[in-house]
Amino acid sequence: MRQFIADHAEWLTVFQLPSYSPDLNPQEGIWSLVKRDIGNLAAADLGQITRAVKRRLKQIQYRSELVDGCLAGTGLITDG
Repeated sequence: MRQFIADHAEWLTVFQLPSYSPDLNPQEGIWSLVKRDIGNLAAADLGQITRAVKRRLKQIQYRSELVDGCLAGTGLITDG
């Protein structure tokens, strides 16, 4: 990887991120939305939890403003 980066330095910019930084991971925002929605679910079995999570992820998928908000919340994406 280091060799690839060195060979393409004229067009490639690399930022070293910490090994664990949930505040820079937009996925954390998505999971927060899912957990908030199913937090009070009294599931009878694992299948019911799985269905609830998949249903919520599908709803989020079609609401681009939620996904955009999670990306913007990292501070890594700027508009324009």
